[in-house]
Amino acid sequence: MTTRFAEPMSRLIEELRKLPGIGTKSAQRVAFHVLRSSDEDARDLAHAIEQLKKHLRLCSICNNITDVDPCNYCSNPTRNQRLICVLEEPTNIATIEKTRNYNGVYHVLHGTLSPVNGVGPEQLRIANLLTRANGLTEVDEIILATSPTTEGEATANYIAHELHRVNPALPVSRIATGVPAGSDIEYADEVTMSRAMEHRRAL
Repeated sequence: MTTRFAEPMSRLIEELRKLPGIGTKSAQRVAFHVLRSSDEDARDLAHAIEQLKKHLRLCSICNNITDVDPCNYCSNPTRNQRLICVLEEPTNIATIEKTRNYNGVYHVLHGTLSPVNGVGPEQLRIANLLTRANGLTEVDEIILATSPTTEGEATANYIAHELHRVNPALPVSRIATGVPAGSDIEYADEVTMSRAMEHRRAL
């Protein structure tokens, strides 16, 4: 028999179920936690979500999530603006930064190519990467640091082809296999990620 909840509880559970990794049981636990919380905690949570949506945006240069435009990486004069590391998601930036061996800038795709799920080049932030690479600004190298999954490899190969099309002389490299094939770059440890960046290969 399906458990029936009061309409406000059912609505919150349904909204929580839309979050990645949250199933029905987890959504119910979170919803009841919110219900048991103080009014102040509930208001703080709602306010934090509201402020997140109100003040965060995508950097107009690299697509990183930021509250200033351009973001802190793109506007930092101490970083090498001619070295661009291409990543799947904004969360991947922290993984690269942990290595303390990279001082370039980033470009975030917000996903990978996945025809099965209806994700093609038009759904990814590739167009402004090609703009950055086509000679309007000087670029010494573009590092493709998508995860070594089927989708990540397909995305890297597609982008490498497009980059060479708009700028045949542009050095394009792929991170080395220090990151295990089939894994997600977000979960790579510092040593593994450092080796992958150090031993990247040209494409």
